[in-house]
Amino acid sequence: MHTQVESIPKQSPVEETRPRMSYAKFLEWDGGNPHVEWVNGEVVMMAPVSDEHSGDQVFLLKILGSFVDAYDLGELRTEPFQMKTGPKLPGRSPDILFVAKKNVSRLKKKHLEGPADLVVEIISPRSQAIDRGEKYYEYEAGGVREYWLIDPLRKKAEFYLLGRDGLYHLAPIKDGIFHSVVLKGLWLEVAWLWQKPRPSVLAVQKQWKLV
Repeated sequence: MHTQVESIPKQSPVEETRPRMSYAKFLEWDGGNPHVEWVNGEVVMMAPVSDEHSGDQVFLLKILGSFVDAYDLGELRTEPFQMKTGPKLPGRSPDILFVAKKNVSRLKKKHLEGPADLVVEIISPRSQAIDRGEKYYEYEAGGVREYWLIDPLRKKAEFYLLGRDGLYHLAPIKDGIFHSVVLKGLWLEVAWLWQKPRPSVLAVQKQWKLV
C-alpha cells in the first residue's frame, strides 16, 4: 500500500497540521492529493511508491480482473478508492479490493460502505507497522474475509483468512502456490510476483484454463 507519512517537512507550523474533519466531509474534500486516508478524524497523506510496488499492483489487478470477469464474481477497485469497514474504524484505500456480487450494494459513489471480501496491500519499506499492525487489526475487526500482504522488498507474501472466531489465520502455501477461499478456483503461484518479467495475463489465463 502507499506508505503512511508521519511527518512531512513543511514551511510553516500551519501547513504541518493534518486537516481534521468528519468522514462525510472527507469524502467530499479536495485537498489536491488523492492519495490520502482518514484516520481518527484526520486526513493522512501517503508517500509515493516504488516501481516494484506499482508493478505488483498492476499485475495483480490484471490477473484478478480476468478471473473475476470470466466468472462474473463481483467488482474490483483500486486505490485511492475508499473503504470504510465500520462506523468506528478508519477510512482506508487498499491497493486492491474485491467485492463479491452478493455484496455490491456496499459500493457507494465515493467509497465502499462495509468490508470488502478480499483486500490486497502491497508493503512499502516504511509501511510495515501499518500494514501488519493497524490495517491488519482494522480489516480483521471490520470483517474483511481474506487479506493478502505482499512484500516486494523481501519477496514474501502472506495470506490471511478470517476464521469463525473473528480472527485472521495464516493460510497455507503449498509448493509455492496459494489457493484463495474467497475467489474459489483461483490459485496464485507466489513466484509470479517476483518474476522478471512477470508472466503475461494470457499465460496466467492459460494456466487457469480461462482460455
